[in-house]
Amino acid sequence: MRYMTDRSRVEGLGSAKAGTQHFWEQRISAIALLFLVPCFVFPFAWHLGEGYEAVRAAYAHPFNAIVAIAFFVTVSLHLFQGLQVVIEDYVHGRMGMVLIISTRLLCTLLALVGVYAIIKIALGA
Repeated sequence: MRYMTDRSRVEGLGSAKAGTQHFWEQRISAIALLFLVPCFVFPFAWHLGEGYEAVRAAYAHPFNAIVAIAFFVTVSLHLFQGLQVVIEDYVHGRMGMVLIISTRLLCTLLALVGVYAIIKIALGA
């Protein structure tokens, strides 16, 4: 900490100028997941084992569809943030950058597939 300037100490920014923001984004996404996980899991579990029509009717309700979409987007963001921290801590050099880019693409793909599936189920296509 002694290598930081007084201004950096007051602002709470490290040398990369993004650590505090990343920290808070990850905590906020974790808090959002505290509410989204039960709201997603209970309707999902309630209709588990039923037919396609029952699941489609459940997710045709706007609240369930919006919660499911928010769940997939937030889980993907939180997953990427957590994996990015692990990769930055343990993998160095070019391989670390390749893994971070691959992880970002995979998490984005996960979010897109989840959102597409919920929209398709909700609209009955």
